[in-house]
Amino acid sequence: MRRLAVAALAAVTTAAVLSGCGGEENWAKKCSTTNMVVECDAAHRPLISGVTGELLDGRAYDLEADRGKVVVVNFWGSWCSPCRAEADDLEKAYQATKAKDVTFLGINTRDERDSAKAFERAYQVTYASLYDFQGDVGLKFDVTQSAIPNTLVLDRQGRIAAAIRRSTTLGELQPLVEKIAAEAAG
Repeated sequence: MRRLAVAALAAVTTAAVLSGCGGEENWAKKCSTTNMVVECDAAHRPLISGVTGELLDGRAYDLEADRGKVVVVNFWGSWCSPCRAEADDLEKAYQATKAKDVTFLGINTRDERDSAKAFERAYQVTYASLYDFQGDVGLKFDVTQSAIPNTLVLDRQGRIAAAIRRSTTLGELQPLVEKIAAEAAG
């Protein structure tokens, strides 16, 4: 029953995302979208702030501490089949780009903490994840981010430069992250 409810929520949210739900304030309307990948030029990137929370390991996290880095944010749950499918590619992209002052942050949602930790062990995920059972942290990024999996790439100023609104692959994500990491700061 829980999976059915989650699937229904994901379907409704995906439909809303694809239809541009959110009114004129929807930042993605001002960006280019191809195959559910949104890329924004610097003039249309929304700033993300106020993102704090508890990591799965219990430590505190504040997104402001990563300002100046490119931050790849992936929304996931251990119960999500596409999340399991992309886990290895996300980890490979993280390993391939972290030397370029890039960091990754998972946002685990609608999950039991033990299940989320087991997922990280099973898929050898080495970057940190915020524990966001209720989805409150996710809403700080954008109200359209509740469908998962979903990956955002924040530029060095903390603005959404790109969004992948479905599962991703190493071949898609790594070049996108490297392109954003290569942008001049400022």
